Amino acid sequence: MLIIRRLTQQPIVLALPALLILAAVFGAPIVQLFFKSFNLPSFSLVNYQAFFFQPANVRVLYQTVEMSLTATGICLLLGYPTAYLISTARTSVRVVLIVLVVIPYLTSSLARTYAWIVILGDHGLINNFLIDNGFISDPLPLIYNRFAVYLGMVYIMLPVMILPMVSVMVGIDRSLMAAAQSMGASSFTSFWRVFFPLSLPGVRSGCLLVFVLCLGFYITPAALGGLRDTMLSNFIYAEVSTSFNIPRVAASAFILLAVAFAMLWIVGLDLSGSHGLPGQSPKDERGRAAALIGRLLRSLSEYLISHRSKRWKSRRFRPERSGRMPEVAGAMFLASMISFLVIPGIIIVVMSFSDANYFQFPPAALSLRWYYQFFGDPSWDGALLASFQIGVAVTAIATVAGTLAAYGLARAHSTVRAAITMFMLMPITLPAIVVGIATYLGLLNFGLLGSKLGIILAHSIGGVAYAMVIVSATLANFDRRLERAAMSMMAGPFRTFRRISLPLILPGVLGGAVFAFIHSFDEVVITSLVSGLSIRTLPLKMWENIRHQIDPTVAAASSLLIVLAMIWLVAIYAAWWRTTSRTQRIAAEAQN
Repeated sequence: MLIIRRLTQQPIVLALPALLILAAVFGAPIVQLFFKSFNLPSFSLVNYQAFFFQPANVRVLYQTVEMSLTATGICLLLGYPTAYLISTARTSVRVVLIVLVVIPYLTSSLARTYAWIVILGDHGLINNFLIDNGFISDPLPLIYNRFAVYLGMVYIMLPVMILPMVSVMVGIDRSLMAAAQSMGASSFTSFWRVFFPLSLPGVRSGCLLVFVLCLGFYITPAALGGLRDTMLSNFIYAEVSTSFNIPRVAASAFILLAVAFAMLWIVGLDLSGSHGLPGQSPKDERGRAAALIGRLLRSLSEYLISHRSKRWKSRRFRPERSGRMPEVAGAMFLASMISFLVIPGIIIVVMSFSDANYFQFPPAALSLRWYYQFFGDPSWDGALLASFQIGVAVTAIATVAGTLAAYGLARAHSTVRAAITMFMLMPITLPAIVVGIATYLGLLNFGLLGSKLGIILAHSIGGVAYAMVIVSATLANFDRRLERAAMSMMAGPFRTFRRISLPLILPGVLGGAVFAFIHSFDEVVITSLVSGLSIRTLPLKMWENIRHQIDPTVAAASSLLIVLAMIWLVAIYAAWWRTTSRTQRIAAEAQN
């Protein structure tokens, strides 16, 4: 009894509800899936051999990695200057710019993909404009090709690249660049030698997130690409839909998972930058080559040192002259990137008020026809109701379990916290098709396939991860002395949490709830695997409509999702403002 009492007093116990859900729905099934890929108990590599001995499979795997790397590179090229310009803007302007980046990020990825179908289609916005003005006679092939896939992937992933870099760049001390310039360094040199190295953690995080998420893309290649643009997720889903040979599917899933883990290992091997310190001897050919290149560069630097010294002496007290051209160019680039993120959503909202039977922009006449069609069709109403019911249930489970897990892990040992956090983040960091197959197997074990409870549990593992991450970020800045002060006044642990801790971390809790709801409301891949034929959520209904019968009703549904994202953003801001006011009031009372 004493051991049990001591265990229940450990903070890590608070993470047990989240761990139990994750282990039952995803953890145990992913291990079971791994065993099935090797045909255990009789160990065999036949499934992996069958995959790699098919040239078409290898081509799809190579194509998946190539497309993911290309999309990540494009996002980095566009996202880094965008993040830099946002971080250097005035505080008020920066807040507006971040909001304009966050709104597309919170909007359904299915709605954002649909926007590019409307823009790039044979009868889409661009082709209609060119034909109506006599520039072309036949539609340009802007869709169902690699260009359209890259455009859709970059559009969806660009906020994921920008936001981590902005969070890092805002915290960089700009006086370091000013100090470098006062010592004679040019603007570019001070940026390259001072600012850029300090921003690398944000670059690593953004690239890692974008690449891993791109590996699991299913909707965008299927909606915007052709047969030659298939990614491994599409290949796996097609195999699940046709034969569902679990060992073969498991092998394909773990090959995709291996690529994701390889990138996690390469990028996440040492984020502190401590490797490569002076005095370490390289142990392989790459290390010796890097050392040789380093010695050559140092020799070149020493050879040019006299020239650099003279240049520094002549420029150290000379103010650098820069005209307004860089500022104008930066403003134009930033405006183009924000327009790229925002305008497709605006087009969808405007087109949803069209009175025409087809896509028309700008609309010849405004009407609520397609909203009446949306709310008057039982199939759309039923899908919307099912999504709200599932989303609310997922939000409740994820908020409670994720908040408790974050609260307990914040007080646990760092090693235990790191291991459990890595496990709990797997549902949102691994490719969605892998998570979906494992979840399918887990719900099959419990007999919950094709039920709302099964879909709720399948969505909850990702929702718990989002809630835990956001609440943990809030707890990182939480002053625990307030809790100790309350307990010293004879307040119990529950009352201290309810009266002190919870009000102060409420923005994180609400933020986690918002992201859990959005995750559930936007989920397509996992839902399509575990829902069966009896339950249709709004994303599944939209996906079926996009694939078979595109009409402006989808524009009305997409517009509602965009408005929903804005509502959630306002709710988060209101909670943050209220909590900030409460914290300032408590601090003022403490000083008095």
